[in-house]
Amino acid sequence: MRIRAAAPAELPLLQDIERAAGEPFRGLGMAAIADDDPLPLEVLESYRGDGRAWVAVDAADRPVAYLLADTVDGAAHIEQVSVHPDAARRGVGRALIEHLAASARERGLAALTLTTFAEVPWNAPYYTRLGFRPLTGADPALTEGLRAISAAEAAHGLSAWPRVCMRREVAGP
Repeated sequence: MRIRAAAPAELPLLQDIERAAGEPFRGLGMAAIADDDPLPLEVLESYRGDGRAWVAVDAADRPVAYLLADTVDGAAHIEQVSVHPDAARRGVGRALIEHLAASARERGLAALTLTTFAEVPWNAPYYTRLGFRPLTGADPALTEGLRAISAAEAAHGLSAWPRVCMRREVAGP
């Protein structure tokens, strides 16, 4: 599995990956998530242009997954990670997250953070297996930036299902 920066011509493929990755939510009674539009091309281009969009590619160099990252309160924040179902359960998501962890370490960031669905098997339970821990309301690691992201997600309707902020420390060099 090779990970590299996303190319401009691949951005529509990232939208296709996100749509396909959303379909399994339908089986959990979360049709609104499955039907949610992918990020617009201009938003994807902003991530790509800033060097914050990576793809995992197959043997033909075609993206099968991607990760978008922000920096939030001194941590590399996973804004989106999507794996096409055809490439699922092969360590592709893990490889993208480890790539981000290495980048965060190089940049001197303290941790990786994300927000996700608490009860979806391939969300919070998966991230727990990757070393992330849930952040409760009293945890000092639940920063203002993460609280703002959670509030924005709630305003978008994601709080219809239990959500959680999570954090994984990034070991030094």
